[in-house]
Amino acid sequence: MQEQKDIRNIAIIAHVDHGKTTLVDQMLHYSGTFRDNENIDERAMDTDDLEKERGITILAKNTAINYGDTRVNILDTPGHADFGGEVERIMTMVDGVMLVVDAYEGCMPQTRFVLKKALEQNLKPMVVLNKIDRPSARPEEVVDEVLDLFIELGADDEQLEFPVAYASAIQGTSGYEPDDQKETMEPVFETILDYIPAPKPLADEPLQFQVTLLDYNDFVGRIGVGRVYRGRMKVGDQVALMKKDGSVKNQRINKLFGFIGLKRIEIEEAEAGDIVAIAGLEDINVGETVCDVNHHDQLPILRIDEPTLQMKFVTNNSPFAGKEGKHVTSRKIEERLLTQLETDVSLRVEETESPDAWIVSGRGELHLSILIENMRREGYELQISKPQVIIQEIDGVKCEPYEHVQVDVPEDYTGPVMESLGARKGEMVDMINQGNGQVRIEFKVPSRGLIGYSTEFMSQTRGYGILNHSFDSYEPLAQGSVGGRRQGVLVSQEKGKATPYSIMNLEDRGTIFVEPNTEVYEGMIVGEHNRDNDLTVNITKAKELTNVRSATKDNTVTLKGTRKLTLEEAIEYLDDDEYCEVTPESIRLRKKILHKGEREREEKRKTGK
Repeated sequence: MQEQKDIRNIAIIAHVDHGKTTLVDQMLHYSGTFRDNENIDERAMDTDDLEKERGITILAKNTAINYGDTRVNILDTPGHADFGGEVERIMTMVDGVMLVVDAYEGCMPQTRFVLKKALEQNLKPMVVLNKIDRPSARPEEVVDEVLDLFIELGADDEQLEFPVAYASAIQGTSGYEPDDQKETMEPVFETILDYIPAPKPLADEPLQFQVTLLDYNDFVGRIGVGRVYRGRMKVGDQVALMKKDGSVKNQRINKLFGFIGLKRIEIEEAEAGDIVAIAGLEDINVGETVCDVNHHDQLPILRIDEPTLQMKFVTNNSPFAGKEGKHVTSRKIEERLLTQLETDVSLRVEETESPDAWIVSGRGELHLSILIENMRREGYELQISKPQVIIQEIDGVKCEPYEHVQVDVPEDYTGPVMESLGARKGEMVDMINQGNGQVRIEFKVPSRGLIGYSTEFMSQTRGYGILNHSFDSYEPLAQGSVGGRRQGVLVSQEKGKATPYSIMNLEDRGTIFVEPNTEVYEGMIVGEHNRDNDLTVNITKAKELTNVRSATKDNTVTLKGTRKLTLEEAIEYLDDDEYCEVTPESIRLRKKILHKGEREREEKRKTGK
């Protein structure tokens, strides 16, 4: 029997922005995985442009670090609840987790969310308190908070004996005590080796490999990433693919890939404990088992989080359609959505009665807005409808998704926040006065009550509040109206260019969304009305010139600042009768029915007046 390689498989979990990706960077550098002359970006694990810009991890990634004689496989997981499906599946590939917690902020909603998934899988935990260099760091209190969270989540006695290392990923230091920091990552590595168990030596048993993540490549098709639980496999081997529906297909392994640093490298053989990527198996899916052709032994199918939110994607039919994008036809959009399904297992795409529209369902606003943002960067034009939560029937009762919401606000703003979440059918669960003028309040709120809430929250708290939420459960449908936009909108009645003269005259009617000289069309939303009804306005009207007034007079007009909506804000802002038009260059809001007279007729038909 061959000696088992010395391996540690560990997932790194944390709340958004607690520094886990930066910590992995430092571990890669310290271990000498990068050559001295290699040019490596900061937060090297965040390879996607959007990840770099937003400073969040969207897709789970794996890297392998050689530390001494040990291969440490580290899986960097998303910290945002919208990508919870990825986190849950990754937990099945590892033997332990490294929980990274900000030494000042302490435990946050996603800390709870990802840790709960890890403890459910009976994984061995270790804790790294990051950002220990911050003047406001409070390591002792935060360790107590983490212990309380472990107890609350039902950790067993062994899990409660977790070791703690202290680090400043940004400075590249770590230590066994908060005030004993060395310019090395050795304490973090040694804690992994001492506490995280090695895989069981099962290399001589029949093969068992489970697909946990999907990748796609035009040359080799679908690539299944996962862990070899038992046995060995080689390139060219005949294996049995056990499908979700119970069928078994015998196929051949064309290519095997291992990982070292951030690179995927071709390998010839893999054995129990290795995390590898496998190519050549047609139609391979997450959760399916690859095993010995003579020994069919299926691993439990992995549960994939069901979507909770859906939107309608429609081809762009506005007056400006086709002016800014390369891919505008329904065929191109459908092809792109189907390509996304190859790797995104939490996404659903359904056809509708119209060949130009699809219902796209995902795990939340962030999940879907990242898909839309990627599409616009790739040159697509499309229109999006208001997000709707997905209602499920459980034991004959209609149920909707609820979220666990945590807000950190200065004391002065607690009243307005509690009132506004109460109006959105939120129920207060806990309230802690943290001293220093800050209050932490926890709520349970219907997901649809949170659509469009973040903008209102930021203005209520003057930008000082922090809002975090994660999926909690499905509960019976809340009665009465929940959330929704309170203000009406200013709608353009003409096609043309917005003029400074018109904008100035409309500023007392509400907030303007468009800059002077922006091209607008009839039915396009150009601002927010300061009342609750929609108002059709002429934003293209120019000042009439006489022989007394000069044409240059217009240039001296002083305008208030316009409000620029980001993609997420625009999607959240939508009402039922509106679309968000998304192109590579612009994000516009518009009414579904562009002509004012037709909109009024439709409104009369609906109200029956």
